[in-house]
Amino acid sequence: MEHNIAVGLDIGTTKIVAMIGRKNDYGKLEILGIGKSKSLGVHRGVVNNITQTIQSIQQAVQEAEVAADMKIEGVTVGIAGQHIRSLQHSDYITRPNSEHVIDDDDIDRLINQVHKLVMLPGEEIIHVLPQEYKVDGQAEIKEPIGMYGGRLEANFHVVVGQVSSIRNIGRCVQSAGLNLEGITLEPLASANAVLSQEEKEAGVALIDIGGGTTDLAIFRDGIIRHTAVIPFGGNVITEDIKEGCSIIEKQAELLKIKFGSAWPGENKDNEIVSIPGLRGREPKEITLKNLSKIIHARVVEIVEQVYVEIKNYGHEEQKKKLIAGIVLTGGGAQLKHLKQLVEYITGMDTRIGYPNEHLAGDSDADITSPLYATAVGLVLDGLKRQERKRVETEAETAKANDNEVPEEEIIEKPVKERRSFLDKLTERVKDFLDNAE
Repeated sequence: MEHNIAVGLDIGTTKIVAMIGRKNDYGKLEILGIGKSKSLGVHRGVVNNITQTIQSIQQAVQEAEVAADMKIEGVTVGIAGQHIRSLQHSDYITRPNSEHVIDDDDIDRLINQVHKLVMLPGEEIIHVLPQEYKVDGQAEIKEPIGMYGGRLEANFHVVVGQVSSIRNIGRCVQSAGLNLEGITLEPLASANAVLSQEEKEAGVALIDIGGGTTDLAIFRDGIIRHTAVIPFGGNVITEDIKEGCSIIEKQAELLKIKFGSAWPGENKDNEIVSIPGLRGREPKEITLKNLSKIIHARVVEIVEQVYVEIKNYGHEEQKKKLIAGIVLTGGGAQLKHLKQLVEYITGMDTRIGYPNEHLAGDSDADITSPLYATAVGLVLDGLKRQERKRVETEAETAKANDNEVPEEEIIEKPVKERRSFLDKLTERVKDFLDNAE
């Protein structure tokens, strides 16, 4: 596969998407091919049937390969699901020599110390995100590299997940005949695809409503501050329609997509939709008002749970600090009148997030659907990872040749350090899978 091309694999509860993309001459993302399959064997973001998941992955990948007319070898995969939780933690190190300036090694030492936190059985730290630093008690330092000081402290946002679930995803990818090039947290991937830098600076809550789970990621001052996974998504809405109207799942899903609304006041009492009966039975008549009442009840529950998380992160006045409000993305964000309902419940400004922030201008309208936000984010992540590797290799070659380290490597390095724990996790999962063979 060509060097500047990356593949994102979004393993969701309802669908699996394989997306092939590359950067065009203007630095925008051009999508070369996309493949989609029904996800069988994934429940609430967690693989519960390996064989079915492998088949679904292969189907999506084949479709993308045909569309792009190329062979896929390696993929960047997203992890999410109900087993992910996050916590805040503070830690510090004492530096042996305060005469020397703080460098990457000090930050690495501090981050590695956080990795020693004791977790619940079967849990592992996936992500350690430094929030702000203190040097010798001086607070609110964003970048301590180059400063003098004896004691380096930091607040961390620590994301924790189930090791077995992550390994199972790795196993599915490997058994589908693919290389695991990188692992990324799905809420982070979606955020990269739909949020602008200004929104991340101002303060924003990204709500990604998937089939099985709803992911939340809160940013402020350009840094991710909080992540949470709520174990409900679009599937429970379909389930409620199925139960409430006594119809089969396929019909419930179609009803939700075509006629569903999150706001019951919108429908007149006399609007009725007729659904064919099963095997010679009479057709069923369902009022749209009834349908939207069922949807409304469940959506309110999901949004209120997310809102509790937003309020938990910090305090009530935090609302004022999230100046850019809420961005809704994921397949569930396509529900009619959802934006109005979210604004009504939270009192916060809301918009629908389309992954066109980094996409080339002539992209197909289908791709810019909120449905593909995570996949687009994973492709971006894969490309970024390749770029980092290229810069590192160039720097090593330069060192070997005893040349000066190129200027851009000096700028690139802090970025590399911040993301290296996900790279370490990828390496660990790969090692585990190789040894388990």
